[in-house]
Amino acid sequence: MFEPKGIIVAMLTPMFEDETINEKELRNQVNRFVDSGIHGLFCLGTNGEFYGLSYEEKLKVIQIVVDENKGRLPVYAGTGCITTKETIKLTQKAKDLGANAVTVVCPYYAASNQKMLYNHFRDLALAVDIPIILYNIPGRTGANLEVETVEKLSEIKNIVGIKDSSGNFNNLLKYIEATPDDFAVLSGNDSLILWNLLAGGKGGISGCANIVPKEVVAIYERFIAGDLEGAKKAQSSIRPIREVFKMGNPNSIIKRATELMGYDVGPCRAPFNIDDSEVDAVLKEVLKKFERQ
Repeated sequence: MFEPKGIIVAMLTPMFEDETINEKELRNQVNRFVDSGIHGLFCLGTNGEFYGLSYEEKLKVIQIVVDENKGRLPVYAGTGCITTKETIKLTQKAKDLGANAVTVVCPYYAASNQKMLYNHFRDLALAVDIPIILYNIPGRTGANLEVETVEKLSEIKNIVGIKDSSGNFNNLLKYIEATPDDFAVLSGNDSLILWNLLAGGKGGISGCANIVPKEVVAIYERFIAGDLEGAKKAQSSIRPIREVFKMGNPNSIIKRATELMGYDVGPCRAPFNIDDSEVDAVLKEVLKKFERQ
């Protein structure tokens, strides 16, 4: 049984100034994360700008990450699309390319209800033979996976967990309480990783791990080692980074911060690229507290 756990980095997709994919830097990031102690690689999530990549580019990113990883860490590929048919197609290709699991966001733009969401994920699970992690981010999709829906979906063998980016701790608690012990509830909000672990969750899928992977990994490792005070310190250490998110699109700020840490990840695709001296000034001040890692 595939077991999602620990700190899984929500990888950026490095790009050149002309917005083409920077393969060399993507490979560099894979090795950087392996060396940092990260427990899993998640490509094509929100921080990976899946919403701005073509189908062919998505396949390219998965292929590069799997190839460079060389089986060292579990690779999670984001395969959520607006329609069930599209999602099944991309998920099957992700499996063919060597992904160990997929993380699937709720269908977005068109309005859906809980029955539609259940049918979407059920039909996906029946059509593919790969572990599936549900991805709840209602602020971006307009759709929230209610606890009753997640409870029903957790009964399906290859639906093995959920990433909750609602930012609502009560939502995480309800998911944990309603699902089996072997169903992984992962925090998609970096500020809740430790509290999710304390409540019985399995870890987090982290955007801030692009910037300071060792600090985020320390939350989990210290918790597992029984060092609760150390885990609290690690959790608190990333708060100043998250405070900058209020200045703009969070994944754009994460990418800019990673660039300022000395990695050639480039800009987000327009119009979500950041060119703001005020944001840069705040980030530079915050990042002084961290070593390049």
